[in-house]
This record gives sequence, C-alpha cells and structure tokens, in this order.
Amino acid sequence: MFMTGNHKDSTLTRRRALAVTGGTVAAGGLAVAGYQSAFADTATVTAASASASATSTSTSSSCMTLMTSVTEGPYYLDGALVRKDITEGKSGVPLTLRLTVVDATDGCTPVSGAAVEIWHCDAWGYYSGYTTANPGGSAPAESEDGSTADDDTYLRGYQIANANGVVKFETIFPGWYTPRTCHIHLKVHTGGQKEDGTYEGGKVNYTGQLFFPDDIAEEIFTLEPYAKHSGSYTTLDNDMVYDGGGTSSGLLTLKAVHKADPSKGYKGSITLGVDPDAENTGAGGGGGGTPPSGEAPTGTPPSDAPSASASS
Repeated sequence: MFMTGNHKDSTLTRRRALAVTGGTVAAGGLAVAGYQSAFADTATVTAASASASATSTSTSSSCMTLMTSVTEGPYYLDGALVRKDITEGKSGVPLTLRLTVVDATDGCTPVSGAAVEIWHCDAWGYYSGYTTANPGGSAPAESEDGSTADDDTYLRGYQIANANGVVKFETIFPGWYTPRTCHIHLKVHTGGQKEDGTYEGGKVNYTGQLFFPDDIAEEIFTLEPYAKHSGSYTTLDNDMVYDGGGTSSGLLTLKAVHKADPSKGYKGSITLGVDPDAENTGAGGGGGGTPPSGEAPTGTPPSDAPSASASS
C-alpha cells in the first residue's frame, strides 16, 4: 500500500529503484546520536541512544558492524561543490543536517577529514542535471519553480569532517518521485582533497541513503511548494531500498524547529559507521524487488548508472 495524503493520482508511472547491495550489515549500535548532543558544536561521538552512549563509545565491540550500504541510484553526478548551503534558492521546508562519521573498525573513533557528499531531489521530485526526468504523478515542470538555481548543481554538495568527524549541511526537505520514498543520497570519501571548489582523489568508503519518518514526510507534503506534486507517495515499508533497519539503515532522527509550525524546518542527525579502508562506490546492479506496473519516468539517467535503472 502507498500513503496518499493529498496525493490523488492512483494510476502512476513507476521507476524501478535499485536494490540494497550486499557485503555490509546493519547494526543498531551505530544508530543516530541524541539530538542535543548531535547538534552541539563540541559534541563527541555518541551512541544509538542515551542509555547505550557510554558503552558504545568506549568499547570497539559495538562498532564492529557497518552502516547498510546501498546503490548510488540513477541521478549521481561527479563534481559537486564543497559548500555547507546547497539550496541555491530552491524553495522548501528548511532542513539542517548534522552527520557524524566514525570508524566502525576502530572503536567508533571520529574520521577527521572525511568528505561527505550528499544529493537529493527538490520539492517536486526533480534532480539537478536531470530536470526533465518525470518524477511521477502530477507536478509542475521544474522550470516553473521560479528559483535562480543552477540546473546542474542545486541540492548537491560536499563538506569536510572536522576533528569530531562532523559535517553540517543547510538544505531543504526533499520531495519524492515514483516509486521511491523520501530520501537523501550520500557518499563518504577519504584520502582525497579539496581542489577547484570540489573534492578530488581518494576513494569512496560508503554509499548510502538517508530516510525520513512517514508521519513527518506526509505532513511536509501537504505544505507549499510540495503540495503541487500530487500522486501516490511510497512509504518506508514499501520502499525498494530502505530495508527496515532503522538508524543503521539511514533513518534520520528529526526535531522540528517549531513544533506548532513544521514549515519553519527540521534538524536531522545521524552517525555513520564506516570502514575507512573499504571501498564501496554503490555502482553495482541487482534487483530491488518487483515494482508496481507502469512505465518508467522519462529523462536520461547518468551514463554510469547500472543498466537496471535505465531498462526497468
């Protein structure tokens, strides 16, 4: 079943989402940090919950498994800019992200200097670089949003982790596209360096996606400009990539800036347990389950996307 909310279109096109790749294991011990600790600038790495924080950070046994890695998806682009604010004027509910990168093979020690790269769709489901790709349902053309955003770079960016392994991004709450639930893509890189405004060299240690609780997403999508995109929204339980593992599978902890007014924005946090010696580009194929019937959205995927995303 699919959450409909304000989304009335029940005869939607569907695009096959790629599967969760093998090789890494979800672990509750690497869940999201507590909200107040996660957003304190001097915070050190914390554990999945307040009750487990002491043991999780002091013993390596709780850090021996990794975050679940998944495909990079069909909308990845090289050359994202190193910057904190990736909105470029795109309209939407403000979202501040604080992501903490730790070494899951070495007692959850912070990975200072790691480059965290994120990218996601705008409020109507469009990605920069692929602004003609139909997000499914009924949405205005991306060009109608009225922003001055660069169609090749908006809602994409890198940040370099500080001594505590922390990066911060200022962005907007993502919209959705058929047949995926609301999500943000990310990669963790090490061994490279900032060059010409982007990040060059090194290797990708982790490729994943960040997810949002259904109740919060449903409320956001009733607001402008999200409400202009109608259709069936896929819930977490029906998503082809999210595997139900909670924070170790990328489920963010969110806190409203103003409880009575969700349009004021949210703060999201999570701790990412990675292996700095591993390499995981997320470019592998694999089935993601059987999508509902329907044609794939229009638009050209990246040339390095797995063949399944182009043909399904």
